[in-house]
This record gives sequence, C-alpha cells and structure tokens, in this order.
Amino acid sequence: MSGRILLVSINTCATPDPVFPLGLAQLAAALRVAGHEVRWHDVQLPGASLEQTLADFQPHYAGISLRNIDDVLIRKQETYFDGLEALCATIRNHAGCPVILGGSGFSIFPRELLEFSGADFGICGAGDQSLVALVSALEGRRDVSAVPGLVWKCGGSVRINPPAPATSSLELSEADRPAEIVEHYLRTGGMLNVQTQRGCAFHCCYCTYPVIEGRAHHKQPPDQVAEEFAQAARLGAKYLFIVDSVFNSSARHVAEICEALIRRNVRISWGCFLRPQGLSAELMQLMSRAGLSHIEFGTDSLSDKVLASYQKGFTFDDIQRSSELARRQGIDYCHFLIAGGPGETLETLRQGFEQSRHLNGAIIMAVVGMRIYPDTQLFERALAEGRVTRETNLLKPVYYLAHGLTQEAVFAQLQEFSRLSPNWIPGDPAPAYARLVERLRQRGLAGPLWGDFSMIRRLWPQGLRSSHAPAPA
Repeated sequence: MSGRILLVSINTCATPDPVFPLGLAQLAAALRVAGHEVRWHDVQLPGASLEQTLADFQPHYAGISLRNIDDVLIRKQETYFDGLEALCATIRNHAGCPVILGGSGFSIFPRELLEFSGADFGICGAGDQSLVALVSALEGRRDVSAVPGLVWKCGGSVRINPPAPATSSLELSEADRPAEIVEHYLRTGGMLNVQTQRGCAFHCCYCTYPVIEGRAHHKQPPDQVAEEFAQAARLGAKYLFIVDSVFNSSARHVAEICEALIRRNVRISWGCFLRPQGLSAELMQLMSRAGLSHIEFGTDSLSDKVLASYQKGFTFDDIQRSSELARRQGIDYCHFLIAGGPGETLETLRQGFEQSRHLNGAIIMAVVGMRIYPDTQLFERALAEGRVTRETNLLKPVYYLAHGLTQEAVFAQLQEFSRLSPNWIPGDPAPAYARLVERLRQRGLAGPLWGDFSMIRRLWPQGLRSSHAPAPA
C-alpha cells in the first residue's frame, strides 16, 4: 500500500547559517522507493502555513524532524522544541493522522520529547528504514512493537526499542531535494550539504554523535557521493558542506571520495569537519584538488592538558601540523574551541592563546561552557561530581564549567584574546556578524563566512562594534 506522508522540518536555527534539512531528504528517498507520496513543510520557508499544507495534502501520516534541541550557547540558551506540543495538536486537529517524531535532537531525548509533545510515535537513530517499516505496519494494521528504534507509549509508560543498525543511506535523487526548498537555502545559507558516512568511533567526552548514529562508521560508496555532489551543482549550488561528524575517519575514505570527485570532474567548492590528526601532505593536496576550500577543525582546546581531559586523543603538535598542511595548500581553516570544560583553568586558556600564535592564518572560534547531554562521559562525570542527578531533565540546557571558573571570567578572558588578535571570534555570534552574513549572502557569496568576518574585524574594528556593520568592499 502507498500513503501520503508529510515531512515537517521545525528547525528554526539560522545562525551562523540556515541549514538544508538533509535528514528529510534521506527520509523522502526511503519513502519514495517504498512507493509513498511525500510532501515537505519547512517552517523556515515563507509561504503556505502548516494548516494550509495539511488541508491541501491531507496526509495519512506526518513525520516531524527535530534537528536541534538548543543553540548550545551558555548565555542565550534558546531552545527549539517549545512549540512541539502545539504543532502536534495542529496536525491532529487538521489531519487526524498519526504524528511521528524523529531527527537527531529527538534521538537524544526520545522519552522526554514524546511525553512533552503528545506525539503518537517516535524513531531513534537513523529513521529512513524504520519509518518505512512503521508506516507499513500501521497501514497493514500489524503490531508495531518490533520496529527498530521505535518510541511509543504502552501501558502508561514510554518504551524505546534499540535503534536499527546504522547503514549507508539510499542514493538521493534530485526529486528528494524539492526545488523551492533548495532555492531558499541557497539564497539564505549559501550552500547545500551531503553526508558521506554515518557513525563516529571517537570518544570526545561531551559528544552525542555515537548516541545518535552509533560508533561504527558506515560509508557511502564514493561514486554515490560524487553523484550527489554533481546533483547539487545541477541544482545551482556553488558550495557543499560535508556534514559527517568527522570526515577523515580514515585516510582511505577521504582519498576514495576525492578520487571519485576528480574522476567525475565535479567542479564545486566544499568544506568539512576534520579531526586535526592523521593527515598528510599528499592527502591534503588531494582534497584541495577535489575542491576543498574550507576546513572546520573539531579541536576543542589548544592545551594538551585539557585535550586529554576532553578525551580528544590528539595533541597540540597534531593541531599545528594539520593547520600547516592546510595553510600550505591555501585552504581556509578554523578551529572550534570549547572553553571551560573539564580540566580547564584560566592558565590553560592563556596557554591556548599563546599556542594559537603558532597557527598561521587560523580563525579561532570559541564558545563558553560544555553542554551536558545524557549518555555521554561528561554526564557521568557531572553525576559523580554532584552537578546533576539521574532525574535531572537535561532538555533545559545545563552546562559544565570546571571548578574555579565562572562564565563571566571565561568570557572576559576570551574577549581579551579577541582584542589582542582579530583571528579570535569568541562567545555568542555578535549582531554585527548576523548583519554581515545577510549582506554577503545578498551579494551571492557562498560557503562559510568566518574568514570574511575576521578580515573585516581587522579592517573595520570600530564598525563591527557599532550598531551598524560596515558594508564589505
């Protein structure tokens, strides 16, 4: 049997850029192959209201994707699930169909969000095959209790099945990226995205990727990835971002993807998250030839003591070596830092700043405090230190700051680093940054803009501190 399925993206986060809902495209591909009719509703797009979409499409099922729980900013603490209960009620009132929750944010808090929202079902982990299985069981009026990753209410309590084993996702067609949605994200965000693998085998103390995707790496065939790059180019994208938690899970994986892109002669710039370890001059040169223009290193600290406490598994020597390889190839790169986590002191922060002077051309983007999520090593540490209990509802953001630190002191230290070096972009994004992004996107600039922000801070520091950012030259 085939059904009409409405997929709803409720992600409202637009900083630093709105992000195309790739997870919905993967769900749409699986449902399309299974013979279902799919329509999207994205709350970031202007136009038809949800009520109008429901009336026009009359879905048999509605899937809601929750990508982010909150902004992970200790001062702002904006959450993105507050309207979920009302949204589920709207769907039920206007369509009378089952509501199914999913997405990376839901997978971190499945029990809490199912109870909070009043949805009928949820799916943890990769949802493409599980959603197809759930819809098939519901259409056939069969028992759903064996669906992998299913979250549902039974006898007054919430039950959660183990997620389906992670696998590679289906190959996307251009139809799985609706044209009006693609156009919106290219105009406002300047890029599309692609995933080359699922899973993360690393052990960063705070990270939820292993919770969401598992620890085994499940890689997409290189030629399939190259075809998705080519599709994005045909759709008008000038830039793609690889959303893997760590693209360089292995040198072989990176090399095979790059060789496929070169073989297909795909001409599009791209960026990715890299681990600053295990890179070579040959591999960096290959990535550059394949179109790599921006690297976002998941570095977290520039102090070896803090890196060990964060369970990163690399040292500052690795960071410096990886940075130099990127610089030699003319690739823009930045390092993301989390200031104030386990093992941090004001002295390690100052050491990190001094170390940053050895990273020629690097942009340093630092946030304050480490968000505590369930089922992570950081949660267990916070539990042992009495900062949280097993009953603490972590839907409301809770942050870890090392003993002896306050957010005011850490922010003050980062602001001092920023004053001394325009390459440091600390804390919450400034209003001037949002204005700058909007102006550059209006001019058609694609890709990440952190390098432009740093350059303009150098040229017009007073302008970026005022209420009106200067127009870029």
